[in-house]
Amino acid sequence: MAFNNLPAALQSAIQAGYLEHQFGLPLNAKLGFRSVADREAFTANIGEAITKTRTGLLPAITSAMAPAANSDISSGLTPQNFAAEQYVLQIAQYAANMQLNVVTQRVAIADFFLRNAYALGEQAFRSVDTLAQQALFNTYLGGNTRVRVTLGSAGATISVDDIRGFQTTLNSAGQVVPVSASYPVNVTIGADVYALTGFAADGSNVSTAPGGVSGTLTFSSSVTVADGTAGNAVVSAVAPYVIRPSTTSGNAMAASTAQISSANDINYGKLTMNMILNAKATMSANGVPPATGTGMYNLYVDPIQATGLYNDPAFQQFFRGQVTTKEYREGVIAEMLGVRLQETNLNPVQTLTGVGTVRRAILCGQGALVEGQFTENAYAQALAGVDQDESITIVDGIAHVTREPLDALKQVVTQSWSYIGGFVVPSDTTANPNTIPTANNSAYKRAILIESL
Repeated sequence: MAFNNLPAALQSAIQAGYLEHQFGLPLNAKLGFRSVADREAFTANIGEAITKTRTGLLPAITSAMAPAANSDISSGLTPQNFAAEQYVLQIAQYAANMQLNVVTQRVAIADFFLRNAYALGEQAFRSVDTLAQQALFNTYLGGNTRVRVTLGSAGATISVDDIRGFQTTLNSAGQVVPVSASYPVNVTIGADVYALTGFAADGSNVSTAPGGVSGTLTFSSSVTVADGTAGNAVVSAVAPYVIRPSTTSGNAMAASTAQISSANDINYGKLTMNMILNAKATMSANGVPPATGTGMYNLYVDPIQATGLYNDPAFQQFFRGQVTTKEYREGVIAEMLGVRLQETNLNPVQTLTGVGTVRRAILCGQGALVEGQFTENAYAQALAGVDQDESITIVDGIAHVTREPLDALKQVVTQSWSYIGGFVVPSDTTANPNTIPTANNSAYKRAILIESL
């Protein structure tokens, strides 16, 4: 291809494919959160959001047909329908650029050009992977919080640290609707269950949870002072399952590091093999298949949290030798018992008074995340009749754009990346004890948080 308005050194780098290679290296160098996302194509001219419907399982048939019923054209059978649930997939554009002055960088100009492409590729990967991480954690941290301010007297409204997961529910048709008196949700506060009918965010957010939104929850009946005491757990009946070093029947994090350690003397509140196996078993019990293409569940864990495993006697027995697969060399630290551990520095951490730093790993199965991605054909349609420049390269759904010098001195080449897409976490309410006896009632089942010190 010809790039008549670019310097010859840059033309040769592009024509030889070096630019695309350098931009693609960091995009493919890690197996990030995005790797567990099912990709949905977003074509041009369909708007910024589409509503998708996921069908559920049909119940098992355990009653034999009555011979007398098989007497007409229907054979005595009543047609059945899938249970369904919906989610909204939205896309937006994210982009950044760098500039290269071909005069001031005349020494090794091609090297600078390729270096910029690599830096932009790394930024693009980390940006898109952060979007995927935020979608996962915003959902799987929801529905599980604590009372922030002790009630002065019994009342229907309490202050909580985080209202995420308490704002919406699904109606009988599987559609997402706001929580209200018409669509209440049962919530356990302290030792008792109350019907949630409303919510409100605080004017100034004081939540201590990563990405949290502090606010109030309103119930159909008054919450007792004993239940509405600061620090008590507030857990939705359909909250995602969380595994933590707990000292209470409500699975709430204890108030101090000493209490956590005393109740978990095997590893003192650190990450353990048993926690990982518990998470994997829960995923399997919910009928969640392993991540597509790997046959394993992906556990995203930060390097500091992962070090806790090395003091766990069970892990010491399982972890023998060094895994030398390509995935290990690119960041996976181990594969064991159907779980692949992958280190990441994107997991959020939280500092709690008396406890210290709380770290969270997340175990993901197939379908935990859906990515809406603007396709290469959609890019072409969007630019049709506007810009037929061939210096736009699409690598893994991310566009790399090289623009010729347009400044007054024709010296500044601009390199940009652009990603048009978005992530959403689908619910799994149709997989319940009625269809899978071992399933739980969590609305979101395809990932599980593992909290530890």
